[in-house]
Amino acid sequence: MAIKIRDFEVRLTRNKEERKQVRQLRYQVFCLEEGAAATEEQRALGEEYDAYDRFAEYMAVFHQGRVVGTYRIIDRRAAEKMGGFYTENEFNISKIKKYRGNIAEMSRACVEKSYRDNALVMRMLWAGLGEMIMRRKIGVLFGVASFVGTKPARSAQAISYLYYNHLSPMRLRATVLSEKFADGVNQKLSRMNILPREFVDEADAKSEMTPLIKGYLRLGATFGRGVFVDAPFNSYDVFVMIETRKMNAAYQKHFLGRENALGEPDVDKDNIIKTVGKIMTLPVVGPFKVVRAFIDFLLREDAADVEYIEDSEKSEE
Repeated sequence: MAIKIRDFEVRLTRNKEERKQVRQLRYQVFCLEEGAAATEEQRALGEEYDAYDRFAEYMAVFHQGRVVGTYRIIDRRAAEKMGGFYTENEFNISKIKKYRGNIAEMSRACVEKSYRDNALVMRMLWAGLGEMIMRRKIGVLFGVASFVGTKPARSAQAISYLYYNHLSPMRLRATVLSEKFADGVNQKLSRMNILPREFVDEADAKSEMTPLIKGYLRLGATFGRGVFVDAPFNSYDVFVMIETRKMNAAYQKHFLGRENALGEPDVDKDNIIKTVGKIMTLPVVGPFKVVRAFIDFLLREDAADVEYIEDSEKSEE
């Protein structure tokens, strides 16, 4: 499924050239802009990649045929081929891996610099992820969200706020593997309660957050315990998790003031699935006005221009 807005399109990459464009964008953002370490081979190719890219899928936003935003997606089947998820290099996710159902890891999210002022590209990436969530029946979506640098104290308000207000439930909570820090990095930097609760101000915390983390909060995300300082990648990371079955309730509360606000018995959910299933970005289907509200919220003034296209092209990946 491809989702189009005028000359923008979001979908999975289809061939080697598109996958190369994704890795080139990642090199531009992570290595050249943010200072992540690169090998001599990566510098020569102008691409950022690791061993997990071999079986991963790329969700990408194209503008006039060029990749301008991307997510890397690794589902359970791909992780089995690679011996695990990328996130396991930083966090213990054993509880999530025991989840009965499909799970998927999202990583390496980035948008070309000239497209960041308008959040359309990021919203389109989420719309693409949402369609994938529903089609593959993904129950848990997870990954890491990064701050640039190696000093978590610079985001003390934001990290402390997440700790006191948005930790994942114990049954699915990931925990940091501080013993995997690079040599010379103090493992005590992994603590999230950098500030006492009474010193944390919500407005200050959100001003320190990246747009991506604030977006995850709007989706009802929760966070693992601990901060991973990734010195080679010049970042410090928090673990983010979304239970997709709870997203619908979160959005009903957002738009209508209470959860299950539209749980009336006369709603024909089977018919709704058939009617709007392929354009729905929520995994638990509710009445059409909730779907429409979600799309309007996600794509803002661009919602009227949305087109949904069946992807009939054979992948070369």
